[in-house]
Amino acid sequence: MCDRLRQRQGGKRGPLTGPNPTDRGKPGSKIHLITDRNGVPLSLGISGANMHDSLGLEPLVRGIPPIRSRRGPRRRRPAKLHADKGYDYDHLRKWLRERRICHRIARKGIESSTRLGRHRWVVERTVSWLAGCRRLHRRYERKAEHFLAFVGIAAALISYRRLTN
Repeated sequence: MCDRLRQRQGGKRGPLTGPNPTDRGKPGSKIHLITDRNGVPLSLGISGANMHDSLGLEPLVRGIPPIRSRRGPRRRRPAKLHADKGYDYDHLRKWLRERRICHRIARKGIESSTRLGRHRWVVERTVSWLAGCRRLHRRYERKAEHFLAFVGIAAALISYRRLTN
């Protein structure tokens, strides 16, 4: 009986949702994003609102497609990665070093976020553009694949607008 009740309650929320710690525990999703220097989305992901940001970094970096450069072969990884204090963990720094990605992550309790803000505003602007899409403002889809598809369509529109200007 208890399992049946859980299935009924869980069916309304859908997978990849979790209690939002900033919105009185209402179920919600979080969009993870990696952009290039111009704000063009390179890699996207979604998770439950209660998942910590640091857990989404590795899949996002692995999901970056080969980057076209002006000269030479395509690069398989970015040269540099800027991140905020939510990613300040030794295992993430080590993981990035092993992949020869130069990281610039603000340290908790040591550095202020203002120096990193010179680079982070590009990502915040892209997140703002994603939030401007009405379909993404509130998650209506029960299936995570559908929501991720809408996030991908919005990212494609942002990329098109950035590259045509």
